[in-house]
Amino acid sequence: AKAMAVVRGDVDAYVHAGGQYEWDNCAPVGVAQAAGLFCARLNGEQIVYNNPQPYMPDFVICRQEIADDLLRALRTPW
Repeated sequence: AKAMAVVRGDVDAYVHAGGQYEWDNCAPVGVAQAAGLFCARLNGEQIVYNNPQPYMPDFVICRQEIADDLLRALRTPW
């Protein structure tokens, strides 16, 4: 539901830093990518599935036009 709020345009981004397994986010990420949204790890790396260790510590889904600013903000220490 959180990822689909971005797809619907209700929110600008969904940032998940609590960790999940690949199977928990592969469908929402696929739908978001098909809708033209930006999807990546919090460090900006591409999301890669079918890893030997399926645990994914973080990811972000957001509108393309805010991706750079959002990733920069996520890297900024508080």
